[in-house]
Amino acid sequence: MTAEPVPRAFRLADVAPVPGVAKPDPILVADDVTKSFGGLCAVRVDRLQVQRGAITALIGPNGAGKTTLFNLLTGFDRPDSGRWSFDGRPLAGLPAYRVARAGMVRTFQLTKSLTLLTVLENLKLASMQQPGERFFASLVRPLWRAQEEDIERRADEMLARFSLGRLRDDFAGTLSGGQRKLLELARALMAQPAMIMLDEPMAGVNPALTQSLLGHIRRLRDEGMTILFVEHDMDVVMGISDWVACMAQGRLIAEGPPASIGSDRAVIDAYLGAHHGRRAGGWA
Repeated sequence: MTAEPVPRAFRLADVAPVPGVAKPDPILVADDVTKSFGGLCAVRVDRLQVQRGAITALIGPNGAGKTTLFNLLTGFDRPDSGRWSFDGRPLAGLPAYRVARAGMVRTFQLTKSLTLLTVLENLKLASMQQPGERFFASLVRPLWRAQEEDIERRADEMLARFSLGRLRDDFAGTLSGGQRKLLELARALMAQPAMIMLDEPMAGVNPALTQSLLGHIRRLRDEGMTILFVEHDMDVVMGISDWVACMAQGRLIAEGPPASIGSDRAVIDAYLGAHHGRRAGGWA
């Protein structure tokens, strides 16, 4: 009998919990990434690797530089220095749309749905490389009709997956905060990425939708997708992550499986202050 392959997420079991540690199969590798705003150094990450096919949480206190790092890696801001690659392809200096085309797509802490388009139109717009987006091609319907039908089919499948089908023809601006989070995740998936980066996906979401989002994220990992997400809710982080990286004052100060991060002295000091007494069991 042939042995089942070991899921990539579980290959992290033998990785040392050390900041910047090499991963068995990294999809994203970043080195010497820095960004300052005036006299404030917002990001100074010497090395970060993200394991392919795993759920990695990026945590840290407010102002640690997590969202700034997301913005740099995805082309929404320019670093002062640094280099990074995705699936072996250098991405430093590329604009956001080219990063997305390379297969690395992100969502935002404040959702960016196009409020005056319908839910369906939001999804259809996110599909890549549509010939109908070019002026002259758009005038020749046979050039894009078959692709348009395929995109609409995929969009309807995505709406069904995220339980948004009944809202298909509603304007995105009428959705609740939690529904917009689901829409933004579904829209990101329409780009068929290899990795998705979620910036506080649970923020402002009610408990029922939180559980729904967590279920979707787990299923994406089980289907082979890589997920890197920023989150402040430590119960969520400890419950869903395969690996956790912690930032403080722009630096990567700790990495490891959730159990080790929950009791890491540097992480507890970053969140609670160096003079705060350690709680038994870390984040219990």
